[in-house]
Amino acid sequence: MTIQTEKEREDLIEGGKRLAAVLSALGAKVAPGVTTEELDDLAEQLIRAGGDEPCFLGYTPEGAHRPYPATLCVSINDEVVHGIPNESVRKLKEGDIVGLDLGLRHNGVIVDAAITVPVGQVDDETTKLLRATEAALARGIAAALPGNHVGDISQAIQKEIEGAGFSVVKELGGHGVGEHVHEEPFIPNYGRTGQGELLTEGMVLALEPISTAGKASVVLAPDGYTFRTKDGSRSAHFEHTILLEKGGARIVTAA
Repeated sequence: MTIQTEKEREDLIEGGKRLAAVLSALGAKVAPGVTTEELDDLAEQLIRAGGDEPCFLGYTPEGAHRPYPATLCVSINDEVVHGIPNESVRKLKEGDIVGLDLGLRHNGVIVDAAITVPVGQVDDETTKLLRATEAALARGIAAALPGNHVGDISQAIQKEIEGAGFSVVKELGGHGVGEHVHEEPFIPNYGRTGQGELLTEGMVLALEPISTAGKASVVLAPDGYTFRTKDGSRSAHFEHTILLEKGGARIVTAA
């Protein structure tokens, strides 16, 4: 999506604020003993209470064989992204980390964001993984300037994650968003500066660094949605929807 009118811009910014508030509430709910289904139920309840629609529920991405069955993606520990919370219900345990990925539609405009949250106390390596991945998101956003290229974002993200001693998942990445859940351009979390599509003012992008504490290889689970690390190592995922403006990127989904 490229913003064309002030109304689109206002709806995008308002939708981002609403999504940030829902994700914040979900993050605060995370605790030992909470189930993945409880988180999913709360996400749908909060979105609909605001008069908006969950945009993952019933969505069939390219290559999928069935619609996604939940509002929220909940990915625990070695689950990289797209964990289904309401088909194999699990309780969170002390020391877990849980990725919460959520999208909503506000007045026809879609926004998308994700956080990875520790469940109680986690070990030092896990803390470092979370911090590095969130820092990579900030680096990617800083590189998202009109006149730059997709590769500038990709390289900034890759450098931060690998510089911290972790691996970048290459099969998955960011994307355009706004009219649809997934739009062009695809934004890899690895690449070279100056390469890829030119970034222009008004573009709406979802940047989402995805890292692992071990090797980068991932596998798709039999449910058709959940990606896991092949070696069982932990994975972290952070995401913001941003709007490219003259002075740089505006973080639409900031809390």
